[in-house]
Amino acid sequence: MIGIGVVGYGYWGPNLVRNFSETAGAKLISVCDLRLERLSAVRDRYPAVEITDDFEALLRDPRIDAIAIATPVSSHFRLAMRALMAGKHVFVEKPIASTVEEAQRLVDEAAKRRLVLAVDHTFIHTGAVRKLREIVQDGLGEVYYYDSVRVNLGLFQHDVSVVWDLAVHDLSIMDFVLQEKAVAVSATGMSHVAGEPENIAYLNLFFDSKLIAHVHVNWLAPVKVRRTLIGGSRKMIVYDDLEPSEKIKVYDKGITLNGNPQKNGEKVYQMLVGYRTGDMWAPHLNVTEALASELRQFVDCIDRAETPEADGQAGLRVVRILEAATLSLTQRGRVIELEQARCVA
Repeated sequence: MIGIGVVGYGYWGPNLVRNFSETAGAKLISVCDLRLERLSAVRDRYPAVEITDDFEALLRDPRIDAIAIATPVSSHFRLAMRALMAGKHVFVEKPIASTVEEAQRLVDEAAKRRLVLAVDHTFIHTGAVRKLREIVQDGLGEVYYYDSVRVNLGLFQHDVSVVWDLAVHDLSIMDFVLQEKAVAVSATGMSHVAGEPENIAYLNLFFDSKLIAHVHVNWLAPVKVRRTLIGGSRKMIVYDDLEPSEKIKVYDKGITLNGNPQKNGEKVYQMLVGYRTGDMWAPHLNVTEALASELRQFVDCIDRAETPEADGQAGLRVVRILEAATLSLTQRGRVIELEQARCVA
């Protein structure tokens, strides 16, 4: 049995505690939080689980093999690094850290100690996103564009912008689904509250190929939208996470491009565009809770000394884009190179 300690019982912590308590091969030992009323809630619901407000107690406990961190982003690096240095495997909320330097140090520390470092990119464990990856990599053809919208009248964050709060979801999905990795990013956005981070932003990501990606995130929208469009040379996909049943729809629609040389022999090509229409189908999706699958994989990777799909390198790649996008925001959309060679696993 893999002994688990959870740090943070606020917004996401209760979901981690519930799933770890039900994960085969794991034993939830202790939950840590600085607020006593939260610990009381743990004691009432999970009387066999120990509670503490002392993080160091988890590090000293020989029964605890891994620590899951569900605290504010600003504390991720400090807590995760302390856990790794204490010889504990680590599962940390997204984003993995606040800067590329911090994320790289976590990756290096985990590798040096041969510990499992996983980041909570929950969406990649959903049936919808896994099917999305399967279709994109096996049936979409050449990918032309990736366009996502994630907006709502959201809770304003004081410590992070809407990019770090919402776009992190889309960037983690994109990192998992696409075979190519972005090489540059441009971002524009605005804060409508004095002294607070941006509450609306638009990101454009560039690749070595003709693929282009766009992410729109917004805390000021009157409706909630979670929709992604992916266009390829053979098919097109609509992924709507708010759809109760048909979250993914695949369209046999598109354009056919043919370049034919003109008869006069000049090196000029006339582009012929043909439109193709066909059926739409909605594939069957696995409905297993994503977090349950993710935590089961984390525990299995510890047991088998394997690497999780959302490992520290995946977390680093996402933070690299977030950090570059933040820099671009301050410079009104200047394109920032991502130094791709450094962030590919």
